[in-house]
Amino acid sequence: MSISLWQLNTLSKEMFVGQIGGVFEHSPWIAEKAWEARPFHSVNELHEAMLDVVRQAPEDQVTELLRAHPDLAARMTMTSYSSAEQQGAGLHELSPDEYKRFAQLNAAYTTQFGFPFIMAVRGRTKADLLAAMQERLQHSTVQERRQALLEIQRITQLRLMDVIEE
Repeated sequence: MSISLWQLNTLSKEMFVGQIGGVFEHSPWIAEKAWEARPFHSVNELHEAMLDVVRQAPEDQVTELLRAHPDLAARMTMTSYSSAEQQGAGLHELSPDEYKRFAQLNAAYTTQFGFPFIMAVRGRTKADLLAAMQERLQHSTVQERRQALLEIQRITQLRLMDVIEE
């Protein structure tokens, strides 16, 4: 379901959040705060306003944003955005061995960093994702937190472009 940027700018806070509150995984507070910066003249301007909300948020709230993301290839309920993105990467049709490998890497990653592995999976393959998980397990916590936020930036840009017509 898409909406024009003009229409989005005219919505009440509640309706605005209803339209784009799910763009940041289980974190409608970002859209709630970004609403205050209307009107937006482009999707990029809206996205920057939403990223500014994240940048200005307390560290514990940003950690909760990171933790709101599902594990890759998890057999659990996830948002329609995540479900479609993971399906596009072939994560819904893993062999038992592939599933086991993703589960092992997800567990190692979450244990090491305290939040799930986050990556913009659109246009990626299972092999790409496994390689990235293995590589990023070598990062420091500071590096990986920064990388996870960059991935969220990519994910949310794509999601906004999908739902808003300029």
